[in-house]
Amino acid sequence: MSKPEIRGWCPGALTPMASADGLVVRLRPPLGRLSSAQARAVAAAAVRFGPGEVELTSRANLQIRGVAEADHAALLAELAAHGLVDPDPETERARAIAIAPFYREAAEIASLANILTEALRAAPLPSKFGATLDIGSAPVLAGTAADLRLERAADGRLVLRPDGSATGWPVTAETLPAILTKLIGWFLETGGVRNGRGRMRKHLIGKHDLPGGCNVAPALPAALPKPGPVGDGQLAIVAFGLMPAQTLSALADLSAEIRLTPWRGVFMPGLRALPALSGILAYPEDPLLRVHACTGRLGCPQALAETRALARALAPKLTAGQSLHVSGCAKGCAHPGPCGLVLTATPEGFDLARDASAGAPPLRPALSPAALLATPYPFGAP
Repeated sequence: MSKPEIRGWCPGALTPMASADGLVVRLRPPLGRLSSAQARAVAAAAVRFGPGEVELTSRANLQIRGVAEADHAALLAELAAHGLVDPDPETERARAIAIAPFYREAAEIASLANILTEALRAAPLPSKFGATLDIGSAPVLAGTAADLRLERAADGRLVLRPDGSATGWPVTAETLPAILTKLIGWFLETGGVRNGRGRMRKHLIGKHDLPGGCNVAPALPAALPKPGPVGDGQLAIVAFGLMPAQTLSALADLSAEIRLTPWRGVFMPGLRALPALSGILAYPEDPLLRVHACTGRLGCPQALAETRALARALAPKLTAGQSLHVSGCAKGCAHPGPCGLVLTATPEGFDLARDASAGAPPLRPALSPAALLATPYPFGAP
């Protein structure tokens, strides 16, 4: 199998990425939330400049695909009028922070997010270097890719933990900037960045000893929430992260604030009920909640097959507890980590692996979509 091109950076609004269907323009709304006015503006932009839908990403961002290069400036102007464009690409890169959506104290979140942003902006870090802000009583972003994790210990203290380490440094809002500077400096000085790339977890696997004082464990992570009521609001998950523009507009009519989640969904604080809306997975046991798929050949020049139609058709064939990742190439963009079942497209068909990431050596190679769909239990009987 030929190796796919790894670009080593993520798109932004100011730095869109060219794909098979046009530009991919990714938005990082401040604090990961949209006001109702901002949500309506994004929905209108998706209709005017894109395919009439927005994509929710695993980094708690959203993006509009299929934007023509000639329309990029007009799209930026429309988004900037609603406070959704950063002043420069450096600030845009530094705001690679996924925020757990269930917080109550917005002022505390804003303060800590600003500290993280300033630290990430001040250092020559790779474009994919990012953080999570996950300071509820129990972390919920353990499965979200990050290099730095700001969490809570069981006793309520804040903990700054480098990804890949079981423990971190106890911090306060006052001590966090200095410890961030020390940790990022250590990462750079010990060779964490090479050829413009580098991730904290991989660096720690190289057995580089962390600076002293990294000895406080975060609280045990919480189970991932299911769609429906969560705390004082409603969590809505979207199949493959594809939200029709009309659904986003409808949510803006229901809630004054929409918070993006890294589970390809949105959380609306204060909302007591959620009506049936196109694209929303309302049933907590819907098998599509356990299925991941990238945009596939129609939208990506590196994909070797269509993916989402196959993933949707295979979802009812999953048995209890099975999860599935259908990837158009070996990069595995839709689910970078291991999955219970992974189908990776190749020129000969789909390779099937278990408990692995996309591109892993297959247990069953070159499977055709027709053969998979014709089998009642293609991944094993219940």
